[in-house]
Amino acid sequence: MPDPRSFAGKSLLLASEGRAISRPAVELAARLAKQAGAEVHVLSIARVWGTSLGLPHPALMPNKRELAAQQDQVAAALALLKRRGVSASGQVLGTRNAAKRIVIEAERRRVDAIVMAADPPRHWLVADMIWSQEPYRVRRRAAMPVYLVMAVD
Repeated sequence: MPDPRSFAGKSLLLASEGRAISRPAVELAARLAKQAGAEVHVLSIARVWGTSLGLPHPALMPNKRELAAQQDQVAAALALLKRRGVSASGQVLGTRNAAKRIVIEAERRRVDAIVMAADPPRHWLVADMIWSQEPYRVRRRAAMPVYLVMAVD
C-alpha cells in the first residue's frame, strides 16, 4: 500500500462497492485531504444483479430501498468529512461491475488517489469470485494509488 504521508494530490475518491463506508476509511480520507488541501468525492455503488438475455430488466436493478441505503451511507460519510473541515461531494451509481466503474469514475474525475474499506485478502484462487474482494480488483486496475483500510471485526 502506498504511504499515506506522501499524498500531495488535489482530489480523492472515497469509494465503496456497496458495503457501508467505514469510519476508519472516512478518517483516512479526511486526513489525506486535510494534509494536501484536497477535495473528496464519495462514491457508493448500488449493485445491478445482471441482465436478462442481454436486455435490462427492472427486477435486476437496485430497488428504492437499496438506493436509499446507499444514499444514506454517502450522506453519513459526507457529514463526517464536512465536520472534519473537508470539502466533499457524493453520488450513488448502479453497475454490475463495481471495480471497473470505480476506476472509470476515478479517471473521469482525475483523482489523485482512491480510499476504500476492505476485507482481508482471500486466497487468489477464490478471490475473483467474491464480491467483498472488489477493493483488491480496484487496486489492480487503477493507475493511481489505492489506500485500502482493513475492516476491523
